Amino acid sequence: MTTRKRHSPEQIMRKLATADRLLAKGMGTAAVCRELGVSEATYYRWRNQFGGLKADDAKRLKDLERENARLTRRLADAELEMIALKEIAKGKLLGPERRRAAVQHLQCALGVSERFACRVTGQPRATQRYQPAATTPDPDAALRDWLRSYAKKHPGRGFRPAYRDAVAEGWLVNHKKIQRLWREEGLRVSQHRRRNGQDGSMAPAATHADRPNRVWAVGFQFGTTIDGRPIRIMSIVDEHTRECLGGLIAYSITTEAIVSVLERLKAGRGTHPEVLRCHNGPELASAAMAQWSRGQSSLRFVPPGAPWRDGYIEWFNSRIRDECLNSNSFWSLNQARMLINDWKHNYNHHRRHAVLGHLPPARYAAKCAQQ
Repeated sequence: MTTRKRHSPEQIMRKLATADRLLAKGMGTAAVCRELGVSEATYYRWRNQFGGLKADDAKRLKDLERENARLTRRLADAELEMIALKEIAKGKLLGPERRRAAVQHLQCALGVSERFACRVTGQPRATQRYQPAATTPDPDAALRDWLRSYAKKHPGRGFRPAYRDAVAEGWLVNHKKIQRLWREEGLRVSQHRRRNGQDGSMAPAATHADRPNRVWAVGFQFGTTIDGRPIRIMSIVDEHTRECLGGLIAYSITTEAIVSVLERLKAGRGTHPEVLRCHNGPELASAAMAQWSRGQSSLRFVPPGAPWRDGYIEWFNSRIRDECLNSNSFWSLNQARMLINDWKHNYNHHRRHAVLGHLPPARYAAKCAQQ
């Protein structure tokens, strides 16, 4: 049994030149094919493919075809790599375990090979195929589950509040272990770069809140319902106890409504603040507010362009923004009131502060009242 012979472009061109000489001598096509040792179908295929080319041209054509095929494969691989990078998480994959999970996800989602997935994720194939020896169960599995549930319940908090709440619930751990497990579980919260404010105004120094009801701070912020209607949110905070005393949530807030809230707080707490720190909004810088504060409270307005003068209420509003407003969609004003008031209740009774001796604001305020 004879094996099929594969001809190079140079050999094909030489046989076609021999066929041209034999045909010029008067031999028939069948006889020429027998002389060349090929079939008539192969002869005509060669004639259609290489009929007008020389040996060098045929070789160059084959080289171009191979280069074109190679570039086509590289382009396809590059496009597939872009799809794979969009499929996995953004940023760097730190740690072999996360890269191993990314490789397995790419193999299942895109059907790519292990070699390709390892190249995209930067995972060595030896590390991907390594099977660790059988070890004892993770002794921190319960704490990891608690941290994941805590991060899901409080998406805007970091490992420090988690450490304080874990200790309060009876976990015997230190902050370094909580930080390590928090990082390994991928629960890190992105930090915004802070700007150093430069206060060039000649305004008097801020009053120090050295006891409860000395300084109340008033802050405003905006939210929206799903139909695009703006919601105004006013919060009143005691700067010493860090407690949210009350506020308003409405489509529009007037000076009369603010005075009514302050009067209710005064009646409920039995006293009024010595200083009411606020911004220069039209609701607060009004004759009605000046008349209310006359003889009982001093209005201290924050200088324009200096929000660090009212740092705590700004921090409080940023917590509401990150943990409540950005995490919920409000269908109506009543729903917004319910969710925001629930967040404020949780803040007062469950959120611990390091400056308060790791106590929630409500418990610290009760402790101050007893003393």
